Amino acid sequence: MIRAWKRECNRRQIAAEIRLSYSAVRATLNSYKKHGAQGLESGRRGRPVQSSRKLTDEQEQLIRKMIQEKRPEQLKMDFALWTRAAVMLLIERECGVKMVVRTVGKLLQRWGFTPEKQIRRAYEQNPVAIQEWLDETYPAIAERVTSECAEVHWVDETAIVNTDVHGRGFAPRGQTTAARGRWNAAKAINDLDGN
Repeated sequence: MIRAWKRECNRRQIAAEIRLSYSAVRATLNSYKKHGAQGLESGRRGRPVQSSRKLTDEQEQLIRKMIQEKRPEQLKMDFALWTRAAVMLLIERECGVKMVVRTVGKLLQRWGFTPEKQIRRAYEQNPVAIQEWLDETYPAIAERVTSECAEVHWVDETAIVNTDVHGRGFAPRGQTTAARGRWNAAKAINDLDGN
């Protein structure tokens, strides 16, 4: 278009040759005259960035921090995990902004939060240490018990945790949801107990 214009073709001829409207050719040439080659660069199309966001940066930061540091029940909410519905209610309560669940899902995705399953095994479990205990430590204990005519008492611990192991809650990508309330119980048994 610019080359044709520089060859002094008129705008109507240019429009016909390149199959654009006359007004588009005129606007392009006017922009070129005014700004040079930079006037031909296409700008970003669509809505301006963040124009459709309902939360301010400060509000987003607040909600993200609350999700990462608190559990819903700590904030007196009737949810065990951070689901989209829980986050939707949190946003409405803290920021006074109503959103639909789908929008909340997109917001969580933009923040890098994904639905994470809770860890089912103990955090502190160490398979190498367990095998070492079975191979070396316990045989030494059993030998000592026999030589001293002592007893071995086995202690079993169990925990009651107020979490839904089947559910998923939103958390930063790759991190499991936060630990929940936990109660421990233990019992000691030995051969005298009939076990």
